Amino acid sequence: MKSLLVNLKNHTETLIKDIGIEAASDLTGKSKASLGRYYSEHDEHLERFITVDSVALLEQKASFPFVTLALAESSGATLSFEEHRTNNAKQKTVNSGVVSLSQRFAMLMSEYHQSIEDGSISKAESKRLFKETVALQQVLTDMKISFEKLHKN
Repeated sequence: MKSLLVNLKNHTETLIKDIGIEAASDLTGKSKASLGRYYSEHDEHLERFITVDSVALLEQKASFPFVTLALAESSGATLSFEEHRTNNAKQKTVNSGVVSLSQRFAMLMSEYHQSIEDGSISKAESKRLFKETVALQQVLTDMKISFEKLHKN
């Protein structure tokens, strides 16, 4: 159960930082301190979570539905996107997806090898690995959408 809670907090942090804490504060009407408490893993904040309405507002502006993904994965569900928003307006092709996938995977493996050099993975290293894994997952999602569009045509 604790790993699920920490996972939700990590995804909440990624969501808020994807938008920017100032913009997230403006969107939700929550203070920056309150937003920070939602992803804090300190004992006094472990039971504090962002509200669903705030997640919905933030994920409309975010590059990816980070918290929704974490909730779906915790129940064994998967997500499929009909419409996908990217930071730039150009549509990604399957070929560019393959290139991005190989680059992101290489970055993840590089982070992993650096992290395990001393025989253990620190909290900071774990966060970097988490962020690279989410970025890799985003590339795979983009590729999946491209394949779905090709399949529909």
